[in-house]
Amino acid sequence: MKKTTFLAASMLLASSMGLSAQKAMKAPAGGKAISDELIGIFFEDISYAADGGLNANLVQNGSFEYSPMVRDGWGPGTNWRFLRPGHSAGYIVDGHNQPIHANNPTYMRVYAERIGHYYDFDGWTGVGLSNDGFNGMTVKAGAKYDFSVFMRNVSGKAKPVRVVLVVPGHQPEVLAETTLNVYDKEWQKYEAVLIPSKDCPNANLQILMLEKGEMDLDMVRLVPQDTYHGHGIRKDLAEALEGLNPKFMRFPGGCVVHGGGDGFWNTYRWKTTVGPMETRKALKNTWGYNQSMEVGYFEYFQLCEDMGMQPVPILPCGVSCQGVNGGWGMKGQAQEVVDMADMDEWVQDALDLIEWANGDVTTKWGAVRAAAGHPAPFNLKYLGIGNEEKITPEFAERFKYMYQKVTEKHPEIIIIGTAGPGSHAGNPDYENAWKLAEEIGLPIIDEHYYDPRQMFIDSRQYSGDFYKDKKCKVYLGEYSVQDRGHGQMNQWGDALAEAIYLMDVERNADKVVMTSYAPLFAYKHNTNWNPNMIYFDNARPFFTCSYYVQQMFGQSSGQYYYGDCVKFADGDDEFKNHLIGQSVVLNVNKRELYVKVGNMTDQTKTVNIDLSRFSVKPNAVRTVLSGKLDDENNYDKHPVSPVKSDFKAAKKMTLDIQPRSLEMITIQL
Repeated sequence: MKKTTFLAASMLLASSMGLSAQKAMKAPAGGKAISDELIGIFFEDISYAADGGLNANLVQNGSFEYSPMVRDGWGPGTNWRFLRPGHSAGYIVDGHNQPIHANNPTYMRVYAERIGHYYDFDGWTGVGLSNDGFNGMTVKAGAKYDFSVFMRNVSGKAKPVRVVLVVPGHQPEVLAETTLNVYDKEWQKYEAVLIPSKDCPNANLQILMLEKGEMDLDMVRLVPQDTYHGHGIRKDLAEALEGLNPKFMRFPGGCVVHGGGDGFWNTYRWKTTVGPMETRKALKNTWGYNQSMEVGYFEYFQLCEDMGMQPVPILPCGVSCQGVNGGWGMKGQAQEVVDMADMDEWVQDALDLIEWANGDVTTKWGAVRAAAGHPAPFNLKYLGIGNEEKITPEFAERFKYMYQKVTEKHPEIIIIGTAGPGSHAGNPDYENAWKLAEEIGLPIIDEHYYDPRQMFIDSRQYSGDFYKDKKCKVYLGEYSVQDRGHGQMNQWGDALAEAIYLMDVERNADKVVMTSYAPLFAYKHNTNWNPNMIYFDNARPFFTCSYYVQQMFGQSSGQYYYGDCVKFADGDDEFKNHLIGQSVVLNVNKRELYVKVGNMTDQTKTVNIDLSRFSVKPNAVRTVLSGKLDDENNYDKHPVSPVKSDFKAAKKMTLDIQPRSLEMITIQL
């Protein structure tokens, strides 16, 4: 059974990599078939990457679910402020008197004792609440913002409620407003469209009662109508991802998957993230803040579809992170583990996810997907199990059980396993992970590397013999140069080292079939980890040097690698001089050839290029990235960015590659 499952998965994997498909042209001789899904992205909710980032909702803690268990000093009222407290009061109701949903138990009850002038200088009446979002709400003049809230009229007759966007200050200026008539004594959703009169980088949202009485509020949201494909994802951040031309997205983590150091009580459960927003269950984020789950599995899958990426969801496998209760330094077993008698619950989560993603609308979970507005299947192909767990006997037993059960039911799904917390030869977990992978016939194993620049420069692991006889393919799921601690930004020298490293990966992309840089996103004002690929604030993203390297490799994906087309004129060899690299990749579907050369030395390097086997068209494009090795693309500073120019291509060419640069020639065939 194991052999049959592995062969079926291997055939599917080969097909997905485009190893046999040559739709547009025949590849000339001498090329090696490689993965055309090599460059993807890894999204983990770290550094406010979801709420405050990819989630287009401008309201922070709109469901009143923040908790002191998440952070000292936090609570359900965090980020909310009472206006005119002498006239009104409020308190959090937790799980009593029929909340909207059991997964969303807390809400705010506002009591207006008397209605006076809120701002006496202009006669503005009303008392209530204010929310400033994530360090202010950035709104644009003339843009439309969908406001929604669940409210319940607790006492008395129907009441008018004023909703206002303002410029904050002693004399706040109204940007947009509307008045809602709250009539029902049961929960109802109220909606309106707000259109600001001018741009504002730090607006506040206010909800004001205009008559005395009591009112319940929950699920306050303010979302721009102009989102990515209209699906509630912040448009500029999604377009930044689109610019990478990624072939897949791994999500939701990372340490988020199994609760990080918190243990199983904080494990990410996909089923509580796919229903209506008001039914989703907020969770402590392992990086020290709240996850609303407004960007949940449905939104991740929808984003993958909108961007043409393969979804790669990662599920826990009954074993927690080994860092539980400070267990990182323990020599023994620091993991929390599920009893084997209870493992079927975790297996069923995986089977139900496959049904939710791929099942017909007549199935239980396919119907849930359809009810969310997506009757067509998502066509899930990959499923990851586990993330960086220590490869203990307990882990191995549970992973094997889950892997066996899932592949027996769904041999068409390609399972990705984990290589443990340290992906380096000689690491016992890494060695044990590979033994387990080979024993069970695992299709793909996920390795992670966060190393200093010099280690990336010196590494030739992917061109060595380690993978030569391995049946299991490799997914380089998390990697980046981490050279100077977590206090500084990515430098051009780091990104150039990553580029030359990726050229080695391309050379061996018959074995290393997927890669994704990490971390992907970081909110400028709340950053857990440095460096990252993309930083952002409320107004825009900021692209690092590594972003442009990833973009170049993402835009030059193909199905065949040619290693003998580029020669350094001085006889230098990239296998001896690790500061240089070259790669030639053919995309048979686009009929394009990509010639890339990296030069990390401080000398100009001349290369001779022989493309005699290809039918080369003369009109080509040359893209150059260059700079000083210590240059940083730090927010508003952009010393390193792509410079494109027209280029006349020929079958034989000689090029001078400037010092500390990465170049690519895109040639039409």
